[in-house]
Amino acid sequence: MHYDVAVLGATGMVGQKFIQLLEGHPWFKVKSLAASERRVGKKYGEEVIWLVSEEVPKYVRDIEMVQLNPKYVDADIVFSALPSNIAREVEPKFASEGFVVASNASAFRMEKDVPLVIPEVNSDHLGLISIQKKNRGWEGYIITNPNCTTIILTLSLKPLMEFGINSVKVATMQAISGAGFLGVPSFAIEDNVIPFIKGEEEKVESETLKILGKLKNGEISYANISISASCHRVPVTDGHLESVWVEFTRKVDVEEIKSSFEKLASIKNLPTSPDKVIIVRSEFDRPQPRLDRNSGNGMSIVVGRIRKDAENSVKYVVLGHNTVRGAAGASILNAELLVAKKYV
Repeated sequence: MHYDVAVLGATGMVGQKFIQLLEGHPWFKVKSLAASERRVGKKYGEEVIWLVSEEVPKYVRDIEMVQLNPKYVDADIVFSALPSNIAREVEPKFASEGFVVASNASAFRMEKDVPLVIPEVNSDHLGLISIQKKNRGWEGYIITNPNCTTIILTLSLKPLMEFGINSVKVATMQAISGAGFLGVPSFAIEDNVIPFIKGEEEKVESETLKILGKLKNGEISYANISISASCHRVPVTDGHLESVWVEFTRKVDVEEIKSSFEKLASIKNLPTSPDKVIIVRSEFDRPQPRLDRNSGNGMSIVVGRIRKDAENSVKYVVLGHNTVRGAAGASILNAELLVAKKYV
């Protein structure tokens, strides 16, 4: 199978990660790169300030960038790495013209008829696609992946749902790459921790409930869980580390929690899917961003320091690569799921 794909917002941090991860992809071939008006007509390799690896991949260097307009894009699937305010305007134009839009932007995540998907958690929410197309009169559709912090947290919570989750508290230590190329001035973050990330806590507290909710009669019934988040930017390049406290509706045992983590199944036969979704580390000081962020090619999350908090609660630390599993890799995995489920 072969599908032509495009990247919208190709020069930004997440756009670059899309291009890196799509190199040599067995299903997807990059045909178009779309960027801001001032970059249209320029060769990607000459214009981009490349940050995610040693050099711009050869396969995209000579591609001339085009407008953020369906008329100029040659693709079956478009991956959106656009800022939310631009995505709000641009993505519907592509969906209405028949494109499949796999979006990393937050613009449409919480819309009632837009799937907010983590394949290992709520693939059944793809059932919203037909409702979205009918509601909006679109030939194509938009599917979104969650905020990076939300993805890491929610993957860790999914296997714990069997024990009856009552409440979740999470304190995050988030890498600077999550803020984008111009997101955090170097002098502000060096030798420092910034205890505020605009809009982040609200995303974690709302998106998680939608993802863990149930699709019934064409609507998502949000999970009945109390979630409280406190988010912080730390001087780490890649990898979000999260300290999590989970209270259950019954007594739990640490060993059954560990076992549950390891049972979360990956989706077989998707090229980007990791062999293990959750890797449990037994060392007292793991996971750590520098040591564990690339686990499963960046698509696994790593859990450690699992311990009892009270009779009916546990606490643990979870780590994920924010620009791979938390962003570009998540959108690519969603697109692979769409192909496998014959939505493309």
